[in-house]
Amino acid sequence: MEIDSYSFQCGVIDCFNEMVAAGVKSLALSRPASREERDALIDFAHESCRRYGTKLYPEDQPLITDLFPLSLNQGKFNILFYRDDHVIEEYIRLKERKENMVASRAYFGGNRSRTAWEYGRLLSYPEEVIQRLIADNPEKEKV
Repeated sequence: MEIDSYSFQCGVIDCFNEMVAAGVKSLALSRPASREERDALIDFAHESCRRYGTKLYPEDQPLITDLFPLSLNQGKFNILFYRDDHVIEEYIRLKERKENMVASRAYFGGNRSRTAWEYGRLLSYPEEVIQRLIADNPEKEKV
């Protein structure tokens, strides 16, 4: 049995909203997509957020770190789900800190790895998962 992409994405969105509402995850990401694919899901995402008491943030320029392969997110669009405003504020601050480090040529070594770790923690990943994702990432951003 084949499931169409839209229905699959709706299931992912609903599942992530349930996990965010239950406090299992602080921040969740929809699957990376083209702008058109992401925008086609916005109405459903709003409905899911209303159902679970969560919020969404349409992301046009995702945070790129060593946590995920570059091609997974570069040039892609997604929707971030969260319950508490401080979570999305922390995500935005993390993006800004990374941008500032890149601009000042300080995005390397500990600064670079700390950025990926902080992103993983926002996504509520256990430390061993963060470590594995960074170590196994074959496609890191060149800055």
